[in-house]
Amino acid sequence: MKILHTSDWHIGRTFHTHSTLAHLGAVFAALVEVVRDRQVDVVVVAGDVFDSAMPSADSYSLLARVLRELRAAGAVVVMTSGNHDSATRLGFQSEWAGLAGIHVITRPDQFLEPVTIGDANGPVHFYGIPYLEPAMIRHLFPGETLRNHEQVLTFAMRRIREDLALRGGRSVVLAHCFAAGVTPAAEATEVERDITAGGLDLVPVAVFGPADDPQSDGPDYVALGHIHGRATLTDRVRYSGAPLHYSFSEAGKPRGAWLVDLRADRAAEVQWVGLPVPRRLSVLTGEIEEVLTADEFSRFESDWVSAVITDQVRPLDGMRRLQKRFPHCVTVEHRPSVTVETDAASYGERLHQQNDHEIVAGFLEFVRNGVGQTEFERDLVAELLAANTLGEITA
Repeated sequence: MKILHTSDWHIGRTFHTHSTLAHLGAVFAALVEVVRDRQVDVVVVAGDVFDSAMPSADSYSLLARVLRELRAAGAVVVMTSGNHDSATRLGFQSEWAGLAGIHVITRPDQFLEPVTIGDANGPVHFYGIPYLEPAMIRHLFPGETLRNHEQVLTFAMRRIREDLALRGGRSVVLAHCFAAGVTPAAEATEVERDITAGGLDLVPVAVFGPADDPQSDGPDYVALGHIHGRATLTDRVRYSGAPLHYSFSEAGKPRGAWLVDLRADRAAEVQWVGLPVPRRLSVLTGEIEEVLTADEFSRFESDWVSAVITDQVRPLDGMRRLQKRFPHCVTVEHRPSVTVETDAASYGERLHQQNDHEIVAGFLEFVRNGVGQTEFERDLVAELLAANTLGEITA
């Protein structure tokens, strides 16, 4: 059975106030072509289908379109809700969608009811674990200790193993979490809202079963979501990442999905399938005149651009000037190449030790990030201070 593992679609997410629906639609079209060309049997989406709990009408329309096209290409779809989704809204009328081959798993106890899909080699059971916040589900299982995400997933996987032992056959698990082996501080981006707050923490990868024993009682493949970059925790436990770049911190991460060929002996052959990037993300660094005129920056003119300007003095109207060359420049950061180190004395203490000329000179140097007065400015300040002393300047 051929399974395409995706996650974190984040339909409706904006990129620095710009809609991403058109770009995501182009990526989905490529995804459908992969399903058709590779004769994929099942597409799994491991959480964060939408970006918010209240998706727009256009977001629903895009979801309906891609699901319709995936089914027309021959694939069954299995998806779960993530921490960005409203489980209630995403799961609305999921019972009827399941009859059409689109299985949406959102109820907190639904991981106990696998979606079973057969092929020539027998059944494959897909256990979808929707994002389960401990405080919201512990009342459903009063005999269990469910204080954090590790305990919740440990409990869920224990019940899944028990169920699988009775059913027999091959199995795939979908889960949305921070799994051990991916450090949140290093891997998470601003799009991946923190799910470690309030006592929720990393989930050890061992929760999903032994890494290298294909005959163990663990699942044959674990499709994880939440991290926006692809990652292989073990041969059987992987993150696919998001299909589109949603922040500049994701710029270097490839976009795509895992194609899993699950054989009759429970072994899984896995390969990466790349997806197109409709518009690249580029971070350009240099003085503003260099960025605006140098030929080396011409290849970035159609990219999403984040500009880091290193001039000592903040350029006036920098964004407008940059957008003339880079229409899709969305952020500008002023980061001078030379900065001034300040001593430990307070500003007030330094003022008491300086005369008027030194105070003005020090202020100008501070606001200009180390660039002091010009000779003209020095003479002008001296003239004005002298005139003020003689009473020639009035309010």
